[in-house]
Amino acid sequence: MGTAPEFVDSVLLPGHDVPLGRYTTVRRLLPHRERRMIGAWCFVDHFGPDDVSGRPGMQVPPHPHSGLQTVTWLAEGLVEHRDSLGSHQVIAPGQLNLMTSGHGIAHSEHTPPEHPDGMHGLQLWIALPEEARHGPARFEHHAALPSRQDGDVTVTVVIGRFGDMRSPAGVHSPLLGAELVHRAATAYTLDLDPAFEHGVLVMSGAATVAGTPLSPGSLLYVGGGRDRLDITVAGPARLFLLGGEPFDEPLVMWWNFVGRSHDDIVRARAQWMAGEPYGTERFGIVDGCEAGPLPAPELPSVRLKARDRHGHTH
Repeated sequence: MGTAPEFVDSVLLPGHDVPLGRYTTVRRLLPHRERRMIGAWCFVDHFGPDDVSGRPGMQVPPHPHSGLQTVTWLAEGLVEHRDSLGSHQVIAPGQLNLMTSGHGIAHSEHTPPEHPDGMHGLQLWIALPEEARHGPARFEHHAALPSRQDGDVTVTVVIGRFGDMRSPAGVHSPLLGAELVHRAATAYTLDLDPAFEHGVLVMSGAATVAGTPLSPGSLLYVGGGRDRLDITVAGPARLFLLGGEPFDEPLVMWWNFVGRSHDDIVRARAQWMAGEPYGTERFGIVDGCEAGPLPAPELPSVRLKARDRHGHTH
């Protein structure tokens, strides 16, 4: 960490649809062939807004993670989290679930049987640096986060620090995750940390960011070295600002694991698939979830290569 971010032209990162469990489809925005990371943010899924009235909603059985933190953020709906630490937490809009996998953890995520009609939110991963990725797992739930009203814009700091507001969430690298909710059409300028690289995700509404028109479900990477960012919205809109110091450690990302080498991934997969139920020794058991654990997919026939934030192999 600590490399100065390069100033680059903005890069639009359109998402592609990926099924998540049997009932939910997400738009995957990171990693992308044009940009693998924004700071330590290495994975971004945007789901909804979906009508889940009379439907199960999100149903993701127990599965493992290592080398990362998961961030769950909702605009609509409810998600019930269970993990192998014994955590059991239903998250609602405006609240944060942050799970740190460390060396290994398993968890499940389900929409409760009694739930609102709408489902809309983000699932994000943060890559853990080398000194943290072998550590113990932990789970945090934050029911209240710092926010302020700037005219027609409500800014909520989910992760890290923005201006004089700091999230209570525990992270391991300089990061920013903030929601920007607009009640009406407005044009304004955000002050940014030029040591960070940034991206803006549009969850709903229409926005123009740094001169680029954006539709819902798109992510604009605006690079680093900026101390200001111009944003215009045509009406009510919800944006999510991502930022962080450039992450200099090349990563291997495969399935639900973030490692540093092919052998890291092979070992994690084998340890998840070992035992009955899966992964008991390294990843633990998710109690209280009726669904059986997910089996890992087969590894590719070629060795997985570590890639840096630019996508270059190492």
